Amino acid sequence: MHLADSLAAYCLAPLACWILLSGADDVFLDLVCLFTWLANRSIFRRVDQQAEEAEVLSAPQKRCAIFVPCWHEDTVITQMVMNNHSRVTYSNFDFFLGVYPNDLPTTQEAAALAQRFPRVHVAMCPHDGPTSKADCLNWIYQRMMDFEREHGCRFDIVMTHDAEDVIHPTALHWINYYIDAYDMVQVPVLPLPTPWSDLTHGVYCDEFAEFQTKDMPGRQILGGFIPSNGVGTGFSRWALDKLAEDRGRIFQPECLTEDYENGLRLHLLGCPQLFMPIRMRDGDPVATREYFPRTCRMAIRQRTRWMTGIALQTWERHGWRGGIGTVYWLWRDRKGLIGNPVSMITSLMFAYGLATWCRSVTTGSPWGLAGAADGPVMGWLLSITSALQFVHLGVRAWCTARIYGWRFAALVPLRALFANYINFRATAGAIRRYAASRWFHHPLVWLKTTHTYPTGQAAATPATLAEILVTGGLMQAAELEAAAAAKPPEIALHEYLLSRGMLEETQLYEMLSVLVRIPLTRIESRRIRRRVARALPRHVMERWRVVPFQVSGGHLFVASPDPPGKPLLEQLQRFTRLALRFHLITPANFERLRRELL
Repeated sequence: MHLADSLAAYCLAPLACWILLSGADDVFLDLVCLFTWLANRSIFRRVDQQAEEAEVLSAPQKRCAIFVPCWHEDTVITQMVMNNHSRVTYSNFDFFLGVYPNDLPTTQEAAALAQRFPRVHVAMCPHDGPTSKADCLNWIYQRMMDFEREHGCRFDIVMTHDAEDVIHPTALHWINYYIDAYDMVQVPVLPLPTPWSDLTHGVYCDEFAEFQTKDMPGRQILGGFIPSNGVGTGFSRWALDKLAEDRGRIFQPECLTEDYENGLRLHLLGCPQLFMPIRMRDGDPVATREYFPRTCRMAIRQRTRWMTGIALQTWERHGWRGGIGTVYWLWRDRKGLIGNPVSMITSLMFAYGLATWCRSVTTGSPWGLAGAADGPVMGWLLSITSALQFVHLGVRAWCTARIYGWRFAALVPLRALFANYINFRATAGAIRRYAASRWFHHPLVWLKTTHTYPTGQAAATPATLAEILVTGGLMQAAELEAAAAAKPPEIALHEYLLSRGMLEETQLYEMLSVLVRIPLTRIESRRIRRRVARALPRHVMERWRVVPFQVSGGHLFVASPDPPGKPLLEQLQRFTRLALRFHLITPANFERLRRELL
């Protein structure tokens, strides 16, 4: 037997024992969730979902503050606010955007949003960034309290979100409904769908589908704590006050995974928590959606932070406190320190065994690992562990198919092997960083994830200008219905509202920019360079009502009072090789530019 065969055979028994232990743990949780699901499907306990949703949507709306910490988010924050401003059907909420003084592009985007939307407020950190997400959240909280003192109001709910999040239209209604009974409510978080060829993002789809379908409800069933997912988490104001009393600050700046730790802290303080089970509405889950890292390097970077904060730093800070339910979930959260390297070694051993078996078959030589499974105990152990692996893959495939369909779920086994590599690298990196931090007495550094915001169908939901005017607080639904009934049929609703003085031009275009997802701006002719103003022929500018106003970064910035359509884009591309970036301006602004420039 070759040295490699001997080493593989020697490792086989301890690896199989670990897989048996971990696999039995997974099957136990599978059975608990299965029996609970079957019990809740009983005809005697069936809930009228439509009646429940109607009750949720009609519940009195508490005031909600949405915290969004930002560092270098200038490319996504405007889209995030505008999109969610138009999507969310809950009306009593405000955005608080945390920014840093040395991040000027993001600060400018946030300030522009605050000018455009009355419910958007900027929270400026008093020091340069980046610090940590927790530090930024603490300063956002201070800004919220200043806002309350200035306006004589109080926010009852605080939600945390990231700058790439797509908030479900009814999510705030559900949190508002449950927050009377629970101090922390976690909305499901699921990656947006991507093509099957995007293996890295597919790993996130598989793991989050399983985690949100099985593990998070399992925590509720078995009396464990609910970790905040960092996004889509609603806190009662009383709970945040309890966190502040506990250690003086709500979010611990030195903690890499402040969301996970806050879930544990609230549980240890006796605050009730709820994970909302995944509900399907019109074929889509009621969940916070976003894109996760789509390259292997960025996935390893993010998971290194998760593993460092959840498995190592929280272990150091909190140990194994709590009852048996809490300790069990601490075990599950930390077993990846062993399980991830074991999974990688197991994958390599499987590949080695398959390769040497194929060589044995083709050459007629004896297979070096043939005797590794000799004996009834070893044969039984390998059979059981193989069965457990198939069960685990089957459960993950079912969870994935529930959200993304069976065609996407068909590649779960392949993505599981790729996930083994990513998680192994992340675990090794976490152990290395943590050991170096303790050895050299250096603080752990926050590894920020680069965010991208979805466009097109991924982020879009059907919306009308009337709906946005109502959700934006500019008009009441009854007023719009009366205006729609009174206007002549040949006049558009927005033109009628303007002619009757029911809406100002700037207000209308602010809401129109939300609807078409194009920034609204105001342009002065003196700021447009002459060569830029002549970038398009005069007859094109007159006919299509467009004004070029800036050239930057390989883009020609064009302003128009009309949202661009395909004919306009085709026409303009005949006269420039630059990529086009559109901004909306009001008709009055356009007429002034036309007179002064043309």
